[in-house]
Amino acid sequence: MRALSRTVMLTLSLSIVVLISVGCSKEANQVNAISSGYAASSAASSAPALVALPSFTALVKHEGPAVVNISTTQKISIEAFPFPGFPGVDPDDPFFEFFRRFAPEDQLQREYQTQSLGSGFIISQDGYIMSNAHVVANADEVVVRLTDKREFKAKVVGIDQRSDIALLKISASGLPVVRIGDSSRLEVGEWVVAIGSPFGFTNSVSQGIVSAKERSLPGGDIVPFIQTDVPINPGNSGGPLFNLSGEVVGINSQIYSRSGGYMGLSFAIPIDMAMKIKDDLLKHGSVKRGWLGIRIQDVSAEHAKSFALDKASGVLVALVEQDGPAERAGLHIGDIILKFNGKEVAGAGELVRLVSDAAPGTKVKLQLWREGAAKELVVVLGDAAPASVAQRPSAKVKEQEQLGMTLRELTRDERRMLNTEAAIVVDAVSGIAAKSGVQPGDLIVAINSKRVSGTKQLAEALDRAGKRASVLVQRRGNMMFIPLQF
Repeated sequence: MRALSRTVMLTLSLSIVVLISVGCSKEANQVNAISSGYAASSAASSAPALVALPSFTALVKHEGPAVVNISTTQKISIEAFPFPGFPGVDPDDPFFEFFRRFAPEDQLQREYQTQSLGSGFIISQDGYIMSNAHVVANADEVVVRLTDKREFKAKVVGIDQRSDIALLKISASGLPVVRIGDSSRLEVGEWVVAIGSPFGFTNSVSQGIVSAKERSLPGGDIVPFIQTDVPINPGNSGGPLFNLSGEVVGINSQIYSRSGGYMGLSFAIPIDMAMKIKDDLLKHGSVKRGWLGIRIQDVSAEHAKSFALDKASGVLVALVEQDGPAERAGLHIGDIILKFNGKEVAGAGELVRLVSDAAPGTKVKLQLWREGAAKELVVVLGDAAPASVAQRPSAKVKEQEQLGMTLRELTRDERRMLNTEAAIVVDAVSGIAAKSGVQPGDLIVAINSKRVSGTKQLAEALDRAGKRASVLVQRRGNMMFIPLQF
């Protein structure tokens, strides 16, 4: 009996060993399948989660030679005080001009050279290279170094500051080139790889995943950034972001940092957008963008209630620029833009990108929400132009208090000086207004979609609004609606 038991146990043990071996072989085969090729990302959605990480060695060997190091030199001249014995003399001081007049000329100007490093990648065998605008902007000399140690002086074909894209050219042929991918097909959670020159360490490789898509950042209002957790540091700027198929899906551009180094948040420009801008730079040397002539903000739940909208969607028009495309088409302050050429507008960043992507002169159809009803307008886009910025006023006189706001009316001279259509300035806030986000110095332009020309009209408009209203304010040149509930 004991012999029989031992035989059974031995048989079970052998079976378990066989099962474990088979399981390990299957897992090993799956890991090898990822390590041996680039296209694992397409199969990842159907395959089970794996413990082992993919290997990036093949990708780096094939694509690394097309990634370049970029160094720039810029000469800066500053005015130096010629007499060390008189430090700290203000240039406006009469003595400064006296010493300046009698000092030798070569002591008045001092010239310095500044150097910076960045990255780029070759997109054509005859020497076209893409990078970031901030890497090469204002440079007196741009030098490109390849992985085989060859160096070339580069010509800046064109830069676009707004998207942070630069196109360079070196005199060479038969160069290794990257393969361009499709950033619209990127998925959150997908593996990505960066190659660049952080802190000057050329052809450094780092990896991570896509953390989010279509991020809007301050100063990057037209770029739907790809957010990753790939370690990116100074010097990586302008370098490529690859998917596991070895295709460029983005250009590493920015990091979020309080220390100057990597802190877990990196942002890349989608390659689809970058290639369109590259085409414009190659053809025209600059980028042509559509212009609507409005300032906008996202619609919150409180805004939606104030404007009798079913849900918080679209974007709210906070300013219509005088004699701009929007004004000529009949767009009003307080309009909510729901669709742009039939495409639903999710937020302010998306509308800005849609307008910027369209060429000047393009006719677009806008679906609006105005005073509780839907409306359509056709607008002919203009050519993008910078917006003017008004100065912030100084509050002096207290005149009226309502909803926690101490208000006064601007004089005609103040309005002319500030170049504003607003009639009322907020001197102080408390209570409901303070909790809602109104700040001292705000200029009140309208209640909901109705302009107000004085404090009396403002009080009447608030009375008509009932328990909810959205106050349009101008703050340091920006226009925004602030919802109030009272």
